[in-house]
Amino acid sequence: MSGRKLGCRPAVVLPGQPRLDGLRMMARKAPAVLDRSHINPAPLMLGNDQIGDCTSVGLANALRATAALGGFQIGVDDDNAIQFYAESTGYKPGCPETDQGGVEVDVLKFAVVCGYRLASGDYYPLWGTANAQDRNALALIMASLGTVYLGVLLSQSDMNQIEATNGACVLEADNGAYGDTTPGSAGGHCLLGWSYSGLSDSDTVELLTWGAIQKVTWGWLRSRIMEAHGLVWPQLTLANGLYPTGPDLDALKAQNVEFLTA
Repeated sequence: MSGRKLGCRPAVVLPGQPRLDGLRMMARKAPAVLDRSHINPAPLMLGNDQIGDCTSVGLANALRATAALGGFQIGVDDDNAIQFYAESTGYKPGCPETDQGGVEVDVLKFAVVCGYRLASGDYYPLWGTANAQDRNALALIMASLGTVYLGVLLSQSDMNQIEATNGACVLEADNGAYGDTTPGSAGGHCLLGWSYSGLSDSDTVELLTWGAIQKVTWGWLRSRIMEAHGLVWPQLTLANGLYPTGPDLDALKAQNVEFLTA
């Protein structure tokens, strides 16, 4: 297997970590379809073909996708992503034994405190966790926040199929034609939910990973997902007005502050 690395460690729940459940935006019904075929989120590989920095790459590509929804773009290079990966996980460039991936909630906590440093400035997210099996919540996060930051357990069959088709496939939960379909038989991976064709098991979700858009079914995602988080970048806004403001933003800020100071 070449050109695609994993790097999301098993999901962890930290005491008092922020949650999205109580926000007003989460009480809505998600749009039946989220078609973003006219927008290029411009995901980048950012070293994830060489090292397991997907937790860092996910944040960088979330920034880029959110910017694309606002009609502009943010520059990120490999050095930016690798530096954040090193700072947030203890990875030491040139020491392969330290390339152990990241725990998403630890990486998010680090980002809130230290920011994601780029040439254009330091970006400090707010974040909150959602129920990973709540499809309406996942769809709402994509529609309202731009992307949903996911941790999934990939099977060997998933990796083999992606490799064989260079990603030009729709991953389904039980496609045994490419090998072991057991979730986690290949490892954990951090990626982003971006858009979807509908909300049934057979409808497709577009994920941003490895510098491309990978299509999967909702059924596949249900079987592979282990965690889901929403990100708000206070320095960015969306023209559609859906980005959290007012009470929702204040509540999320308060949760993040309380989590950090507990």
